[in-house]
Amino acid sequence: MVRGSVNLIPEAPVSVIRDLAVEAERLGFDRCLVYDEGLATRDVYATMTAIVLATERMAIGPGITNAYTRHPAQTAAAIATLDELSGNRAFLGIGAGGSLTLDPLALSRVRPVETVRQTISACRRLFAGEIVDLDAPTFAMRSAHLDFARADLPIWLAGRGPLMLDLGGAEADGVILDFVHKPSLGDYVGRIWSGAERTGNEPEICYSTMIVTDDQTLETVRPHMTYRLVDSPELVQEAIGMSPDDVDRIRRALADGLVAAARYVPDEWVLPFVISGTVEQCAAELVELTTVHGIDEFMIPVFDVHTGAALLEIAAQALVVS
Repeated sequence: MVRGSVNLIPEAPVSVIRDLAVEAERLGFDRCLVYDEGLATRDVYATMTAIVLATERMAIGPGITNAYTRHPAQTAAAIATLDELSGNRAFLGIGAGGSLTLDPLALSRVRPVETVRQTISACRRLFAGEIVDLDAPTFAMRSAHLDFARADLPIWLAGRGPLMLDLGGAEADGVILDFVHKPSLGDYVGRIWSGAERTGNEPEICYSTMIVTDDQTLETVRPHMTYRLVDSPELVQEAIGMSPDDVDRIRRALADGLVAAARYVPDEWVLPFVISGTVEQCAAELVELTTVHGIDEFMIPVFDVHTGAALLEIAAQALVVS
Protein backbone atom coordinates (compact mmCIF):
# COMPACT_ATOMS: atom_id res chain seq x y z
CA MET A 1 0.00 0.00 0.00
CA VAL A 2 1.29 3.44 -0.96
CA ARG A 3 1.81 5.82 1.95
CA GLY A 4 -0.23 9.02 2.05
CA SER A 5 0.91 12.55 2.79
CA VAL A 6 -0.63 16.00 2.60
CA ASN A 7 0.76 19.35 1.49
CA LEU A 8 -1.01 22.36 3.00
CA ILE A 9 -0.73 25.87 1.60
CA PRO A 10 -1.09 28.36 4.49
CA GLU A 11 -3.21 30.96 2.73
CA ALA A 12 -5.68 30.81 5.66
CA PRO A 13 -5.06 31.57 9.34
CA VAL A 14 -2.60 29.24 11.01
CA SER A 15 -5.31 27.78 13.27
CA VAL A 16 -7.26 26.63 10.20
CA ILE A 17 -4.20 24.98 8.63
CA ARG A 18 -3.39 23.33 11.96
CA ASP A 19 -6.88 21.84 12.17
CA LEU A 20 -6.59 20.42 8.65
CA ALA A 21 -3.31 18.78 9.65
CA VAL A 22 -4.99 17.23 12.69
CA GLU A 23 -7.72 15.86 10.42
CA ALA A 24 -5.11 14.45 8.04
CA GLU A 25 -3.43 12.64 10.92
CA ARG A 26 -6.80 11.23 12.01
CA LEU A 27 -7.36 9.89 8.49
CA GLY A 28 -4.02 8.07 8.56
CA PHE A 29 -1.75 10.33 6.52
CA ASP A 30 1.90 9.79 7.44
CA ARG A 31 3.50 13.12 6.58
CA CYS A 32 2.44 16.75 6.50
CA LEU A 33 4.24 19.27 4.34
CA VAL A 34 3.61 23.02 4.44
CA TYR A 35 4.18 25.25 1.41
CA ASP A 36 6.88 27.89 1.79
CA GLU A 37 5.73 30.56 -0.67
CA GLY A 38 7.20 33.68 0.86
CA LEU A 39 4.87 36.66 0.92
CA ALA A 40 2.02 34.67 -0.68
CA THR A 41 1.37 32.63 2.48
CA ARG A 42 1.68 32.61 6.27
CA ASP A 43 5.17 31.90 7.54
CA VAL A 44 6.05 28.26 7.04
CA TYR A 45 7.91 27.78 10.34
CA ALA A 46 5.24 29.38 12.51
CA THR A 47 2.65 27.20 10.77
CA MET A 48 4.68 24.01 11.16
CA THR A 49 5.23 24.74 14.85
CA ALA A 50 1.48 25.00 15.40
CA ILE A 51 0.99 21.67 13.60
CA VAL A 52 3.72 19.96 15.60
CA LEU A 53 2.11 21.03 18.87
CA ALA A 54 -1.31 19.71 17.78
CA THR A 55 -0.25 16.33 16.32
CA GLU A 56 1.40 13.21 17.67
CA ARG A 57 2.47 10.96 14.81
CA MET A 58 2.88 12.71 11.45
CA ALA A 59 6.27 13.78 10.16
CA ILE A 60 6.43 17.53 9.48
CA GLY A 61 8.50 19.56 7.03
CA PRO A 62 8.44 22.40 4.50
CA GLY A 63 7.05 21.54 1.12
CA ILE A 64 9.20 23.03 -0.26
CA THR A 65 11.67 25.65 0.96
CA ASN A 66 14.56 27.01 -1.10
CA ALA A 67 18.15 28.16 -0.75
CA TYR A 68 17.55 31.81 -1.66
CA THR A 69 15.04 33.42 0.70
CA ARG A 70 16.84 32.23 3.85
CA HIS A 71 20.45 31.40 4.53
CA PRO A 72 20.71 27.57 4.46
CA ALA A 73 22.38 27.53 7.88
CA GLN A 74 19.36 29.33 9.33
CA THR A 75 17.12 26.82 7.59
CA ALA A 76 19.11 23.95 9.10
CA ALA A 77 18.80 25.48 12.58
CA ALA A 78 15.05 25.97 12.16
CA ILE A 79 14.49 22.38 11.00
CA ALA A 80 16.66 21.00 13.81
CA THR A 81 14.63 23.03 16.31
CA LEU A 82 11.38 21.75 14.83
CA ASP A 83 12.76 18.21 15.04
CA GLU A 84 13.63 18.70 18.71
CA LEU A 85 10.18 20.13 19.46
CA SER A 86 8.36 17.34 17.63
CA GLY A 87 10.25 14.39 19.05
CA ASN A 88 12.24 13.63 15.89
CA ARG A 89 9.36 14.05 13.42
CA ALA A 90 10.84 16.80 11.23
CA PHE A 91 12.44 16.63 7.81
CA LEU A 92 13.86 19.19 5.39
CA GLY A 93 12.20 19.64 2.01
CA ILE A 94 14.38 21.65 -0.39
CA GLY A 95 14.18 22.81 -3.98
CA ALA A 96 15.23 25.61 -6.30
CA GLY A 97 12.24 27.81 -5.50
CA GLY A 98 9.55 28.98 -7.89
CA SER A 99 8.36 32.23 -9.42
CA LEU A 100 5.50 32.63 -6.91
CA THR A 101 8.05 32.80 -4.08
CA LEU A 102 11.05 34.47 -5.65
CA ASP A 103 9.64 37.07 -8.06
CA PRO A 104 8.05 39.35 -5.41
CA LEU A 105 11.37 39.38 -3.56
CA ALA A 106 13.31 40.22 -6.73
CA LEU A 107 15.37 37.06 -6.28
CA SER A 108 16.77 34.96 -9.12
CA ARG A 109 17.62 31.28 -9.18
CA VAL A 110 21.37 31.64 -9.54
CA ARG A 111 22.96 28.31 -10.54
CA PRO A 112 20.07 26.39 -8.95
CA VAL A 113 21.45 22.85 -9.21
CA GLU A 114 24.80 23.74 -7.66
CA THR A 115 23.14 25.95 -5.04
CA VAL A 116 20.77 23.15 -3.98
CA ARG A 117 23.62 20.63 -4.04
CA GLN A 118 25.67 22.81 -1.69
CA THR A 119 22.62 23.41 0.51
CA ILE A 120 22.02 19.68 0.93
CA SER A 121 25.69 19.07 1.69
CA ALA A 122 25.90 21.93 4.18
CA CYS A 123 22.71 20.90 6.00
CA ARG A 124 23.84 17.27 6.26
CA ARG A 125 27.13 18.37 7.74
CA LEU A 126 25.44 20.76 10.16
CA PHE A 127 22.95 18.07 11.23
CA ALA A 128 25.95 15.77 11.87
CA GLY A 129 27.53 18.36 14.16
CA GLU A 130 30.42 19.24 11.87
CA ILE A 131 32.07 22.63 11.65
CA VAL A 132 31.30 23.89 8.15
CA ASP A 133 33.29 26.24 5.94
CA LEU A 134 32.19 26.63 2.33
CA ASP A 135 31.58 29.03 -0.52
CA ALA A 136 28.46 28.31 -2.58
CA PRO A 137 27.12 30.36 -5.52
CA THR A 138 24.77 32.41 -3.32
CA PHE A 139 25.89 31.83 0.28
CA ALA A 140 28.91 31.07 2.42
CA MET A 141 29.66 29.63 5.86
CA ARG A 142 32.56 30.23 8.20
CA SER A 143 32.96 27.84 11.13
CA ALA A 144 29.21 27.23 11.12
CA HIS A 145 28.09 24.68 13.70
CA LEU A 146 24.93 23.17 15.21
CA ASP A 147 25.19 21.22 18.45
CA PHE A 148 21.58 20.05 18.86
CA ALA A 149 20.64 18.43 15.53
CA ARG A 150 19.89 14.80 14.67
CA ALA A 151 22.52 13.42 12.29
CA ASP A 152 20.04 11.33 10.28
CA LEU A 153 17.45 14.07 9.84
CA PRO A 154 15.89 13.30 6.40
CA ILE A 155 16.32 15.62 3.42
CA TRP A 156 13.82 15.52 0.54
CA LEU A 157 14.32 17.29 -2.76
CA ALA A 158 11.62 18.50 -5.15
CA GLY A 159 12.37 19.29 -8.78
CA ARG A 160 11.41 18.86 -12.42
CA GLY A 161 14.53 19.47 -14.48
CA PRO A 162 16.77 16.51 -15.40
CA LEU A 163 19.82 17.79 -13.53
CA MET A 164 17.81 18.51 -10.38
CA LEU A 165 16.17 15.07 -10.48
CA ASP A 166 19.58 13.45 -10.97
CA LEU A 167 20.82 15.37 -7.93
CA GLY A 168 17.83 14.23 -5.89
CA GLY A 169 18.45 10.62 -6.82
CA ALA A 170 22.14 10.89 -5.99
CA GLU A 171 22.01 12.87 -2.74
CA ALA A 172 18.54 13.08 -1.16
CA ASP A 173 16.69 10.67 1.10
CA GLY A 174 13.59 11.18 -1.01
CA VAL A 175 12.48 12.99 -4.17
CA ILE A 176 9.13 14.71 -4.64
CA LEU A 177 7.58 14.85 -8.10
CA ASP A 178 5.03 17.62 -7.82
CA PHE A 179 2.39 18.14 -10.53
CA VAL A 180 4.62 16.65 -13.21
CA HIS A 181 3.36 15.98 -16.73
CA LYS A 182 1.85 12.49 -16.38
CA PRO A 183 2.99 11.18 -19.79
CA SER A 184 6.55 12.11 -18.74
CA LEU A 185 6.38 10.52 -15.27
CA GLY A 186 8.45 7.51 -16.32
CA ASP A 187 11.18 9.79 -17.65
CA TYR A 188 11.24 11.75 -14.38
CA VAL A 189 11.54 8.56 -12.32
CA GLY A 190 14.28 7.31 -14.65
CA ARG A 191 16.29 10.46 -14.04
CA ILE A 192 16.03 9.92 -10.29
CA TRP A 193 17.28 6.35 -10.50
CA SER A 194 20.08 7.33 -12.86
CA GLY A 195 21.45 9.62 -10.17
CA ALA A 196 20.83 7.04 -7.46
CA GLU A 197 22.75 4.33 -9.30
CA ARG A 198 25.74 6.63 -9.71
CA THR A 199 26.16 7.06 -5.94
CA GLY A 200 24.53 3.88 -4.64
CA ASN A 201 21.75 5.91 -3.03
CA GLU A 202 18.26 4.46 -2.44
CA PRO A 203 15.85 7.40 -2.33
CA GLU A 204 12.13 7.13 -1.83
CA ILE A 205 9.85 8.73 -4.42
CA CYS A 206 6.77 10.79 -3.61
CA TYR A 207 4.30 11.71 -6.36
CA SER A 208 2.02 14.67 -5.73
CA THR A 209 -0.92 15.98 -7.71
CA MET A 210 -4.57 16.91 -7.30
CA ILE A 211 -7.40 14.40 -7.36
CA VAL A 212 -10.13 16.09 -9.43
CA THR A 213 -13.58 14.56 -9.03
CA ASP A 214 -15.74 17.58 -9.89
CA ASP A 215 -15.70 20.97 -11.60
CA GLN A 216 -15.18 22.80 -8.31
CA THR A 217 -11.91 20.99 -7.66
CA LEU A 218 -10.79 21.69 -11.22
CA GLU A 219 -11.38 25.40 -10.65
CA THR A 220 -9.55 25.19 -7.33
CA VAL A 221 -6.43 23.74 -8.91
CA ARG A 222 -6.41 25.96 -12.03
CA PRO A 223 -4.84 29.04 -10.33
CA HIS A 224 -2.12 26.84 -8.86
CA MET A 225 -1.21 25.53 -12.30
CA THR A 226 -0.19 29.05 -13.36
CA TYR A 227 3.22 29.21 -11.70
CA ARG A 228 3.78 25.50 -12.23
CA LEU A 229 3.26 25.85 -15.98
CA VAL A 230 5.54 28.87 -16.10
CA ASP A 231 8.25 26.90 -14.27
CA SER A 232 7.79 23.68 -16.29
CA PRO A 233 10.55 22.48 -18.65
CA GLU A 234 10.23 23.76 -22.21
CA LEU A 235 9.67 20.25 -23.55
CA VAL A 236 6.60 19.88 -21.33
CA GLN A 237 5.30 23.30 -22.36
CA GLU A 238 5.69 22.30 -26.00
CA ALA A 239 3.97 18.94 -25.39
CA ILE A 240 0.79 20.62 -24.12
CA GLY A 241 0.81 23.28 -26.84
CA MET A 242 2.01 26.14 -24.67
CA SER A 243 3.98 28.79 -26.56
CA PRO A 244 6.62 31.19 -25.19
CA ASP A 245 4.04 33.95 -25.62
CA ASP A 246 1.62 31.99 -23.43
CA VAL A 247 4.31 31.65 -20.78
CA ASP A 248 5.02 35.38 -20.86
CA ARG A 249 1.31 36.20 -20.68
CA ILE A 250 0.80 34.08 -17.56
CA ARG A 251 3.97 35.37 -15.95
CA ARG A 252 2.86 38.97 -16.42
CA ALA A 253 -0.64 38.18 -15.13
CA LEU A 254 0.80 36.63 -11.97
CA ALA A 255 1.65 40.16 -10.83
CA ASP A 256 -2.12 40.59 -10.33
CA GLY A 257 -2.54 37.29 -8.48
CA LEU A 258 -3.17 33.63 -9.18
CA VAL A 259 -6.83 34.05 -10.09
CA ALA A 260 -6.00 36.71 -12.69
CA ALA A 261 -3.36 34.48 -14.27
CA ALA A 262 -5.67 31.45 -14.21
CA ARG A 263 -7.83 33.06 -16.93
CA TYR A 264 -5.11 32.09 -19.39
CA VAL A 265 -4.96 28.41 -18.36
CA PRO A 266 -7.42 26.20 -20.32
CA ASP A 267 -8.55 22.75 -19.18
CA GLU A 268 -6.27 21.01 -21.64
CA TRP A 269 -3.25 22.45 -19.85
CA VAL A 270 -4.48 21.25 -16.45
CA LEU A 271 -5.76 17.71 -17.06
CA PRO A 272 -2.40 16.18 -18.15
CA PHE A 273 -1.04 17.05 -14.69
CA VAL A 274 -3.85 15.80 -12.41
CA ILE A 275 -5.74 12.60 -11.63
CA SER A 276 -9.36 13.09 -12.66
CA GLY A 277 -12.68 11.21 -12.84
CA THR A 278 -14.89 9.52 -10.28
CA VAL A 279 -13.36 8.47 -6.96
CA GLU A 280 -13.15 4.90 -8.28
CA GLN A 281 -11.50 6.01 -11.52
CA CYS A 282 -9.03 8.18 -9.63
CA ALA A 283 -8.17 5.32 -7.30
CA ALA A 284 -7.58 3.02 -10.28
CA GLU A 285 -5.32 5.56 -11.99
CA LEU A 286 -3.41 6.13 -8.75
CA VAL A 287 -2.83 2.37 -8.43
CA GLU A 288 -1.59 2.21 -12.01
CA LEU A 289 0.75 5.19 -11.72
CA THR A 290 2.28 4.17 -8.40
CA THR A 291 2.67 0.52 -9.43
CA VAL A 292 4.14 1.11 -12.87
CA HIS A 293 6.59 3.75 -11.68
CA GLY A 294 7.51 2.36 -8.26
CA ILE A 295 6.11 5.27 -6.26
CA ASP A 296 6.45 4.97 -2.47
CA GLU A 297 4.18 7.82 -1.40
CA PHE A 298 1.29 9.86 -2.79
CA MET A 299 0.83 13.42 -1.59
CA ILE A 300 -2.41 15.36 -1.92
CA PRO A 301 -2.15 19.18 -1.97
CA VAL A 302 -4.84 21.20 -0.19
CA PHE A 303 -5.36 24.63 -1.73
CA ASP A 304 -8.88 25.46 -0.53
CA VAL A 305 -9.45 25.21 3.23
CA HIS A 306 -13.23 25.18 2.73
CA THR A 307 -13.12 21.93 0.78
CA GLY A 308 -9.91 20.61 2.32
CA ALA A 309 -11.48 18.11 4.72
CA ALA A 310 -13.63 16.60 1.95
CA LEU A 311 -10.60 16.35 -0.34
CA LEU A 312 -8.62 14.57 2.37
CA GLU A 313 -11.47 12.05 2.72
CA ILE A 314 -11.43 11.38 -1.03
CA ALA A 315 -7.65 10.99 -1.08
CA ALA A 316 -7.79 8.64 1.92
CA GLN A 317 -10.36 6.48 0.10
CA ALA A 318 -8.18 6.34 -3.02
CA LEU A 319 -5.11 5.42 -0.98
CA VAL A 320 -6.92 2.54 0.74
CA VAL A 321 -7.54 0.99 -2.68
CA SER A 322 -3.94 1.52 -3.75
